[in-house]
Amino acid sequence: MKQIDPEQLLAIIADGSLDEAQLIDVREEGEWAYYHLEEAELIPMQTIPARLDDISRDKPVYVICAHGVRSAMVCRFLEENGFGNAVNVRGGMADVAALKGFSYD
Repeated sequence: MKQIDPEQLLAIIADGSLDEAQLIDVREEGEWAYYHLEEAELIPMQTIPARLDDISRDKPVYVICAHGVRSAMVCRFLEENGFGNAVNVRGGMADVAALKGFSYD
């Protein structure tokens, strides 16, 4: 499974490279409401199987959750369903938030 660190994700967002990729947040709506990245699209983990058509097969798909566990599971599921472009964000929103000076937990 491909993985990146939160620092790498923030650099991708900052330099505009996310325009050529997709960032999906697989947390629940309450978690999303608490804190999220404006560039992300909310697709809760349990809805992924029904929303495969909403996920790009042509460009990198960065998958993020709270701490990197659910996103890793989603990346594995996507790979098993023919998505060779899924990239897990290690550490998840907790690490992203810490880099931005926000206490997530």
